[in-house]
Amino acid sequence: MVLQLQGPELLQVAESVAREKGIDREEVLEAMEQAIQKAGRSKYGHEHDIRAAIDRKTGDVHLARFREVVEAVENETTQLTVEGARRIKPDAGVGDVLEDSLPPIDFGRIAAQTAKQVLVQRVRDAERQRQYKEYVDRVGEIVNGLVKRQEFGNVIVDLSRAEAVLRRDETLPREHFRRNERVRAYIYEVREESRGPQISLSRTRPEFLMKLFAQEVPEVYDGIIEIRAAARDPGSRAKIAVMSNDSSIDPVGACVGMRGSRVQAVVAELQGEKIDIIPWSQDPATFVVNALAPAEVAKVVIDEDDHRIDVVVPDEQLSLAIGRRGQNVRLASQLTGWSIDIMTESEESERRQEEFRSRSQMFVDALDIDDVIAHLLVTEGFASVEDVAFVPRAELIDIEGFDEDLADELRRRAQDFLQHENERLANRRLELGVSDELVAVGGLTPAMVVALGEQGVKTLDDLADLAGEELRFLVIPHREAKSLEDMGSLDEAALRKVLIASPLDEDAANTIIMAARAHWFADQGEPAAKATGHA
Repeated sequence: MVLQLQGPELLQVAESVAREKGIDREEVLEAMEQAIQKAGRSKYGHEHDIRAAIDRKTGDVHLARFREVVEAVENETTQLTVEGARRIKPDAGVGDVLEDSLPPIDFGRIAAQTAKQVLVQRVRDAERQRQYKEYVDRVGEIVNGLVKRQEFGNVIVDLSRAEAVLRRDETLPREHFRRNERVRAYIYEVREESRGPQISLSRTRPEFLMKLFAQEVPEVYDGIIEIRAAARDPGSRAKIAVMSNDSSIDPVGACVGMRGSRVQAVVAELQGEKIDIIPWSQDPATFVVNALAPAEVAKVVIDEDDHRIDVVVPDEQLSLAIGRRGQNVRLASQLTGWSIDIMTESEESERRQEEFRSRSQMFVDALDIDDVIAHLLVTEGFASVEDVAFVPRAELIDIEGFDEDLADELRRRAQDFLQHENERLANRRLELGVSDELVAVGGLTPAMVVALGEQGVKTLDDLADLAGEELRFLVIPHREAKSLEDMGSLDEAALRKVLIASPLDEDAANTIIMAARAHWFADQGEPAAKATGHA
């Protein structure tokens, strides 16, 4: 038992343990003091305040009992009166602490084992704390280690000064490791736990790909070239977007390297994962076009409100733009941060024609006009009867073939139609029994209120029970899917296309839902903003 050593030998042991475990010598000596202290309390009684100290220069062990001087003694083992204290120390006063030296301990088998357990535990705790402090600052770095063993599919990696875990879902598909095989991975998390720091590694995250390029491409490491975004389908394909802070350096060429040497080094590390390197652009349309490479793009339509981009490609490029199992468009969407919908030129032409036809027919039915005038309104960008009713008179007169009388007549008919439509919707709302509280929620138009009522959403609680996406779905006019059950049968892509027609965006729908739920919080005594406004 090392604690039975005295003087210089004790210091030598402390020095050796500190060096072996990679912790501070002072922490080892403090652990020894705590072990000796526990052994002393086991011998003299746990109720005593016994402390041990090791001289940092000589290694001598000093064991002592401490008692506090008080006016009235409550615990005789740790306290004594002023009178009793002055028999030991004449000038003792209340609040002083007296120290009684104790003879060195002759460790028995039980005391030695107890002291050893304390010492081992303290050294282990200090080692764990050292490991945590060392690696918590290395999150975001690539480390090299040796495969130590596998547990339930997870790989335990020896980092020489600590162990890390490479989980099965953080490894590349069809990737297998043998014992003592060298592995390179990315530290994405370090947690402090009771059994020691939990260091988590990954080989599938986009950050691992970016760090590999920083190691292989000096311009990336030096900050001359920036990797602005990365997206991966681990083990299969990846895309990275790069830009150069030096106009004389081509960022794509620098990352590819001479005859592809740099990118091939990264590909080899990732088990043959194909990597597309594209130039980053601040313009979303240009960025999306670059991200969809190698497919050619004919046209891009941006919807900033929904953060969505419609991409039109030649008919023969559709499969290339989408990629196998949607891989190309999915990675492009992850890389750019935009939701991307791809259609062919023929599909886009059909959609434009259908929109033109449906809007023209809407004007014909609502304003009782002929097809020629309706086509002119649609061509000039008018999308609703409200546009015609409230647009400045001069804008209608400026349309080729329109005069003042026709402009005034169109505005009058549009306003009359809206008045009659509002009256019809109000009556229909009453027939459906939609509550006034629901009508008073801001952001809902009369048409939306009626659409909700037809689906059984008639009270404030009915509205509050909906999710934002459900509300967006229910207020769509002329949709093919008529109920929430129909909505549940749609896949993600089909639902997204349906929701494009919704008059509410995601933020507006969520705001309405929260306003409808305000009375729930008010009933619980919590402050809630009162929903105001009228449909």
